[in-house]
Amino acid sequence: MTFNSTFVRPAKFYLAGFYNMPHDKYYYVFLCFVYIMTVLSNGFLLSVIYLVKTLHTPKYIIVFNLAFTDLCGSTALIPKLLDTFLFDRRYIVYEACLTYMFFVLLFGGIQSWTLVTMAYDRLIAICFPLSYHSIITTKSIVSILLSSWIILIAVIAILAVFINRLSFCASIEIKTFFCDHGPIYQLACNDISYSYNMAAVALILIICIPLILISGSYVCISIALVRTTSREERLRALKTCTSHLILVALFFLPFVGTNIAVLTSYIHPNARNINSSLSYTVPPLLNPIIYSLKTEEVRNAIRRLCKRDKLNKIAIKS
Repeated sequence: MTFNSTFVRPAKFYLAGFYNMPHDKYYYVFLCFVYIMTVLSNGFLLSVIYLVKTLHTPKYIIVFNLAFTDLCGSTALIPKLLDTFLFDRRYIVYEACLTYMFFVLLFGGIQSWTLVTMAYDRLIAICFPLSYHSIITTKSIVSILLSSWIILIAVIAILAVFINRLSFCASIEIKTFFCDHGPIYQLACNDISYSYNMAAVALILIICIPLILISGSYVCISIALVRTTSREERLRALKTCTSHLILVALFFLPFVGTNIAVLTSYIHPNARNINSSLSYTVPPLLNPIIYSLKTEEVRNAIRRLCKRDKLNKIAIKS
């Protein structure tokens, strides 16, 4: 323990997630596979958007931001998780634990607000099609995304600062698979009210408000589509929303479902940790696959890249 005039801080925390889980090595190998595929799929999507000029539009700035965040979020979580549990290095230095917490929560929050920005893009495209290009501009989208980064960096930093003002006099065992905010501050032996209140603020900011805004946008979209007389136009509009709705379901449903289940019934800690870890790791893997396979513009861009590559090879040979 380190002491100063006010606080008692442990040199290290102990991550107790996945305790005595049967055949746990198979799960860690699965997470390793998920991480490799996440890096490849998101890296591929980022490369396609960067290389194909026709994708340099406000809509694909949002997609680029999501792919970048997915890549960073998985990199912040999975390698350290594998190092902790696969190689049984469960002790983590106090400062490293707070850094770990900061980046995992930050990238999770950015993913949430990027999905909100996508919903805003779809709302304007369907409800105000004639004004779309004047409202959804590169400048406006960059401003929205940059604002979400700045606000979330500030909020997560405040969470870390309040953790740093707690004393840990007894247990240093964090009963989850990473340095999550709630399990850390609940170990403290002094006043945790500031951390508790900030946890509520973070939950509202990262989960509640985004869900309300996304739901509200789709209510407006539904009203606009009901007023549309052409069945073909409705189907075309719905098709443009399908990928986004799948991404929203992948991100929010596992997290909300796991937390409701924890509050309403008993779940074994290992089952809870598996559900939570999948909620953090699977959406970043599937997001670029969904966008690559379900979005015609991206498929066409990939075809153009392949054709360009073939032409370059032919030119080099000749």
